Amino acid sequence: MNATPPTQKSTNTYKSRIRRLTQYGLLLALLLVCVALSVVTPKFLTVQNLTIIVTQVSINALLAFGVTFVIITGGIDLSIGSIVAVVGVVAATFAHPDTYPVIVPVLVGLLTGVGFGAFNGFVITRSNVPPFIVTLGTMTIGRGLALILSKGRPISNLSDEFNFIGGGKILGIPTLILVLIATFAVCATLLRKTVLGRYMYAIGGNQQAARASGIEPARVIMAVYTLCGGLAALAGILLTSRISTGQPNVGVGLELDAIAAAIIGGSSTSGGSGTITGTLIGALLIGVISNGLDLLNVSSYYQEVVMGAIIIGAVVLDGLNRSRNR
Repeated sequence: MNATPPTQKSTNTYKSRIRRLTQYGLLLALLLVCVALSVVTPKFLTVQNLTIIVTQVSINALLAFGVTFVIITGGIDLSIGSIVAVVGVVAATFAHPDTYPVIVPVLVGLLTGVGFGAFNGFVITRSNVPPFIVTLGTMTIGRGLALILSKGRPISNLSDEFNFIGGGKILGIPTLILVLIATFAVCATLLRKTVLGRYMYAIGGNQQAARASGIEPARVIMAVYTLCGGLAALAGILLTSRISTGQPNVGVGLELDAIAAAIIGGSSTSGGSGTITGTLIGALLIGVISNGLDLLNVSSYYQEVVMGAIIIGAVVLDGLNRSRNR
């Protein structure tokens, strides 16, 4: 029977406390921003506006969940924005009225995203090329394919059933919010309660040690990138349904927003740390700040500056935490 050494147990407990403090601090920051915006503008704290915020955050949060898995293993995925675009074009092609059942464009879109993710994982695990370079190449390929398949034009005239997926409501609740809640529950459970989740942390923390303990990093990394591609596909289908058009140019910059949400939510850029709950709070914080700046009529140019400053601040804090842990 293997017992955890006292020193390692103490270190794990310390890291666990740090993660909890990070999440509580982030949640407190989110609440403080909400209170401040409620005081500054009465339009903020309304059911309609809060619903709009969560709806707008949904797409970014889905992408950020996938990126969180990748970052925990020590990788990065820059291709998810392009996957959103090519999946949207592919799904829209099969979503015209009186052609195919609505399940067809959904499945074809999901398979497309999963294929891109599996391709990323395959190349990364079979070569020594860094994930940053591989997914940068896939990002360009995806964007090009979206333009080729759509001939550079939006694909419109989608069926009502397909448009309902991302634009409808069930019992008065937008479907995007319902999908976000369900996906959050699945991803959080996967990361916290399954063997795959534990392997992600192990590989991100120390890949050599993980391999020595019997874990096959290549299989886990392959699964993680495939999962990330699948979540990007889900986001692409929902976004296409919501705007009722397959846009080949959609999704530009979404990968940066997703990475920002994961990092702000506590995912360490060096791997081995991060939670789905933290990522969701990070996405909500970005959405609330963006919505607040809109309500205050702040120019979108300044909004970009503010978001960039927040990302830099989150990365700096992550670096300081890692320095203390050494």
